Amino acid sequence: MTASAVRARHRSARRPVTPLTDLATAATGSIALAGRRTAVVAASSGLMVSMVAANPAVAATSSNEQAALPAVDTTALTASAKTALETAPVVTAPADAAWTFEAPAVTAVVPEPEPEPEPEPVVSRSSQRATAEAATAAPAVEAAAAVPQSVAGNAVLEVAARYVGTPYVSGGTTPAGFDCSGFVSYVYAQLGISLPRTSSAIKAAGTVVSAAEAQPGDLIWTPGHISIYAGGDQQIDAPRPGKTVQFRGIWQSNPTFIRVG
Repeated sequence: MTASAVRARHRSARRPVTPLTDLATAATGSIALAGRRTAVVAASSGLMVSMVAANPAVAATSSNEQAALPAVDTTALTASAKTALETAPVVTAPADAAWTFEAPAVTAVVPEPEPEPEPEPVVSRSSQRATAEAATAAPAVEAAAAVPQSVAGNAVLEVAARYVGTPYVSGGTTPAGFDCSGFVSYVYAQLGISLPRTSSAIKAAGTVVSAAEAQPGDLIWTPGHISIYAGGDQQIDAPRPGKTVQFRGIWQSNPTFIRVG
């Protein structure tokens, strides 16, 4: 009987395979795949950082190169600025220079204020009787009043001149005291001409004429005031409280001339 020299082969022992073994294998494969994908993404976006330390020789070479940078020539850079400064004009002034200024002469002209608008009067029967009685009385005349030559021969101005010096009284319509419209109405009443009581109503009752057409005896009206034109640049009126009937210059800047009758 022949003996065989071939030995029998035996498989090596394996770890026991269980359901947990399969689960661990699958999880390990997923982690490896996720790691490889993360590495690819990080490399493509420039986020991969080498953990290998830099070579000391290379670092030393970089430091030497930085230290060996060429120097900047500041003289060449500032040459253009220096040239501009040298060619710029130079302004000089003497140490004893003085500034002078001539102020123009100013003359202030203060115009006489216009009188306040006259109040609407309340006319009673007693005041009407007093007016009629005073019409025959001889009024006081201020001796110092300057009477223009145009008064002579002019009926309106001759009557008005009799009352120079009569005091101004607000609402007054008699020689005891006049306001502006009361004076004008009273003067014209002596000539048989009846005029309204207020300055605005008197203006409406007359005819407006130009300054060139105005004649002595016409009226001069401005808002809140009325007077009698005495020719030239003169007028006669009852000015305002504290004043008296008087001849004076025309102070109104833009008067309206009114002709009555």
